[in-house]
Amino acid sequence: MARQTHLTVDVHVTPEDLRAAMVRDVRQGLGADPKSVPPVYFYDEEGSRLFEAITELPEYYPTRAERALLERHAPAIAELAGADTLVELGAGACSKTRVLLDAMAPDVVRYVPFDVSDDFLRASAAELLAAYDSLEVHAVVGDFHHHLDQIPDEGHRLVAFLGSTIGNSTPEQRRRFYFDVNCSLGGDDRLLLGTDLVKDTTRIVAAYDDAAGVTAAFNRNVLRVLNRELGATFDPDAFEHVAAWNAEEEWIEMRLRSVSDQTVAVDDLDLTVDFGAGEEMLTEISAKFTPERVEKELAEADFIVEGMWGADDGEFLLTLARPYC
Repeated sequence: MARQTHLTVDVHVTPEDLRAAMVRDVRQGLGADPKSVPPVYFYDEEGSRLFEAITELPEYYPTRAERALLERHAPAIAELAGADTLVELGAGACSKTRVLLDAMAPDVVRYVPFDVSDDFLRASAAELLAAYDSLEVHAVVGDFHHHLDQIPDEGHRLVAFLGSTIGNSTPEQRRRFYFDVNCSLGGDDRLLLGTDLVKDTTRIVAAYDDAAGVTAAFNRNVLRVLNRELGATFDPDAFEHVAAWNAEEEWIEMRLRSVSDQTVAVDDLDLTVDFGAGEEMLTEISAKFTPERVEKELAEADFIVEGMWGADDGEFLLTLARPYC
């Protein structure tokens, strides 16, 4: 644990842990049928830069839609939650964080960002500490699939999980996540969830297959990450970006399609992988929701919905829920 003025950092994930997870995930994913790579490995420095560029594209509506809802309804959310501590899972852009902190003022005294990146959390903490003189920041370096029980239990907490990140999980993974969150909360705590809604599928697909090709570059960047981190020999230009709507599951699938028969070595795993021409590797799912599904999934994990904002617009949804006690 390291301390600075108004800053505490708890570290539950080390670089060695992250490396071991990558080795496990990539070996398992490349050995599966169909092949896959988890989306967490998009986000090296270049991947993060590309994602920020994606959020500014005209086709990519989710970030703008969620921020508009936050700006419009954060005061009502803050009043209902009545919290003095903001916990942010998968801590993202400080701009969203500030909307919530400003709405919770003057009651908010503590911000708890939770993410796997130590450097990212420290940089975000420094930015917010410079902007909010009396704010305490208690950062947690951890994986929300394993370390939700390490969230500090200080104060009356509003736990925010924004950006429709929950959509990157399968239904079974979502059930596990909601259960784990519920177990980590007290009766006075609240969960704020951001989810993208089912809408015209042409619009959804365009958000993941923009005309400028930024999302394609973002998708292929995962291959460069594997080349650098695991000694792989992927040729990113030998794979095409694919964004496809899965109507049965109601989610977007991002894939990489091999343009020819090829063999890729992954030296650090002592592994060779064959790709057939036209074979696709799954790199991300992004589920879209209805308000009814959000409420049903939360209820199955013993949450009671206290408020929903955005359902009438059909664009994006913010949901405030409390654990059933």
